[in-house]
Amino acid sequence: MLAESTGRSHDPRMDAFGHIETWIFDLDNTLYPPRANLFAQIDERMGAFIMRLIGCDAVEARRVQKRFFHDHGTTLRGLMDGHGVAPAEFLSFVHDIDMGVLEADGRMADAFAKLPGRKLVFTNADTAYAEKVLDRLGLGSVFEAVYDIHAMDYRPKPDPNAYRGFCAAHGIRPERALFVEDMARNLVPAKAMGMTTVWADNGAESGSYQADHTSIDHRIADVGDWLHSITRGVNA
Repeated sequence: MLAESTGRSHDPRMDAFGHIETWIFDLDNTLYPPRANLFAQIDERMGAFIMRLIGCDAVEARRVQKRFFHDHGTTLRGLMDGHGVAPAEFLSFVHDIDMGVLEADGRMADAFAKLPGRKLVFTNADTAYAEKVLDRLGLGSVFEAVYDIHAMDYRPKPDPNAYRGFCAAHGIRPERALFVEDMARNLVPAKAMGMTTVWADNGAESGSYQADHTSIDHRIADVGDWLHSITRGVNA
């Protein structure tokens, strides 16, 4: 899954982003809309995993899951720290879901083709899952690489070390990078490093949790619409 676009014809809508050489995107509820409700399936699988692990009912499993998510960045990190869970076992189980709810978005793919510079995915999920999602969205050839939870050494966004490791691994200059994310709190470390930040405020669960509006440069409702608007006059 390797791709890199070249420079395109000038369009005034791109002027605000003329300094950007690396475009970074979160995956879940960012590259597809929350209405796809993929996380409902993942939540159910996480609940089943926790119920089996600690011998509790569904209500307690959800309480544990959400506490771990808020306190540790991901449910996985909480399970690793609190219960010694092996990451591969957990990720394999919770990502065994039906991807049929996702649809290819040709307009988004066209907009990405017009976007000059490198494109990368930065996700708290793992690469195997990310690639399945991207293929369903018709974006499998768009991104140069996926930086995932394994690469982060299981210290997920918004841990600043994840961002530093990401930039080091891919030679990213933060001041020439832009990061699009549905969870506002995950933009804080990116902004502190000098990245241009875009909050996809699309109604995703916990999207506004711990939001710091001083860390948000641009606020959009839909990534596909935004990409289409800024690349409309650019020749592919």
